[in-house]
Amino acid sequence: MKLWLKWLVVGVLSIVFGVFVLANPVAASFAVTLVAGTLFIVAGAVQIWAGVGADETSSKLMGIGLGALMLILGVSFVFQPLQGIISLATLATIFIGLNGVLRLMTSWQMRDTPLFWPMLISGAVSILLAGYILANFGSIAPQLLGILLGIELLFNGTGLIVLAIFLRTAKGILKDKLEKRFEPKK
Repeated sequence: MKLWLKWLVVGVLSIVFGVFVLANPVAASFAVTLVAGTLFIVAGAVQIWAGVGADETSSKLMGIGLGALMLILGVSFVFQPLQGIISLATLATIFIGLNGVLRLMTSWQMRDTPLFWPMLISGAVSILLAGYILANFGSIAPQLLGILLGIELLFNGTGLIVLAIFLRTAKGILKDKLEKRFEPKK
């Protein structure tokens, strides 16, 4: 299978999964929380194992302590997924708001460039989105992670399809340019 075709298939699958996730964002939020919890459990166990094998006492204590925290967080997410969803949705909302503030600050530094307004508007929209989520947190939180995952899958799929089309067309264009450059002169 050609490389561009592989990217095309992955892009289409990403879009299909994105639509599937957006059709039931609450179930997707539970899945995200369970996957995150499982990854925290594995990472915590590995961190504890690494901490036990550390040479220095401070490294040993830090490794075991950090691993224990990660393990506890993972177990909490797996056995109490609704609380995990709320925690992750809160964290996502904070990140959206902080990202908006950082873009506003960046836009101020770009005020003499043509990129000032797009950056300013982008930051303001992120802050407004975070405010909207906070104002409606009780009804949005259970769905937020699933919605964000679905949107990411749609954009990822679109980007991969564009990459596949580019790879397919660029290969032909590049081949034509190389042939013209190295063809014998008459």
